[in-house]
Amino acid sequence: MTAGASELHLAADAKRAANRERIRRARTRRRLTMWGVRLASLAIVLGVWQWYGSSVNPILFAPPTKIAHAFGTLVADGTLGRALVQSLTVFGIGMGAAIVVAIPLALVWARYQIVDWAIQGYVNALYATPLVALVPLLILWFGFGVEAKVIIIFSFALFPLLINTYQGARSVDRGLVEVAESFGCGELATWRHVILPSAVPFITAGLNLAVGRALVGMIIAEFYTSASGLGYLVISNGNTFQTAKMFVPILVVMALGVFLLGVTRTLKRKASPWSEQEGRL
Repeated sequence: MTAGASELHLAADAKRAANRERIRRARTRRRLTMWGVRLASLAIVLGVWQWYGSSVNPILFAPPTKIAHAFGTLVADGTLGRALVQSLTVFGIGMGAAIVVAIPLALVWARYQIVDWAIQGYVNALYATPLVALVPLLILWFGFGVEAKVIIIFSFALFPLLINTYQGARSVDRGLVEVAESFGCGELATWRHVILPSAVPFITAGLNLAVGRALVGMIIAEFYTSASGLGYLVISNGNTFQTAKMFVPILVVMALGVFLLGVTRTLKRKASPWSEQEGRL
């Protein structure tokens, strides 16, 4: 290699390094700007909340300072911790059962026409039914204990995950399936290499929706069933007009929802990075 070629390679390497550094700095600036805007927005919301909450009847509303004090009280006496563990237990069981049932069922539903003919009408009918209307019936069947809570959460989480996964599996390019079959791929290999990768972005989107629905189902279940969990804290403190304490479990559920939605978005980026790239301008 001549000296001139070596210099050109060095210049190209330096240019690529400079471009990478410029991109890194731009991303850092964007991230700092994003968090700056979010923190400023939060400060404004808390300021307005504090001002308004301090000017109204404490039975009707509570400012952030009183809610923070109530949060400390509930944490110190263990009430909030026990309620959170109880809620997370039934949430985890119900959500986990929905994942285990919905994803395989949706894939089979999308793959085989006879299954589609058999269950599509029932799925559409149940999905169109307001599940809140079925909660009293589920409690009548399964009682007021943990079993009823799990089934209610399962019911709320099932359909978003089921329908999104079904749509993902149905959106697989038929040509890709035919190519896989022409190269001798069996049924399992076709599922693994063609159908599942195409369905992954839809599955993670379904998880994102199912988490929110499952949290709603969790609170509704605890409103109706046994005296435990975050939902029971909302009801019990509301009935005794302890508004600041009533706000604590509500905000905990909000924070839990934000955290879980962040987890599902991270899972989507890890499981299907190509879909994230396609969505960017």
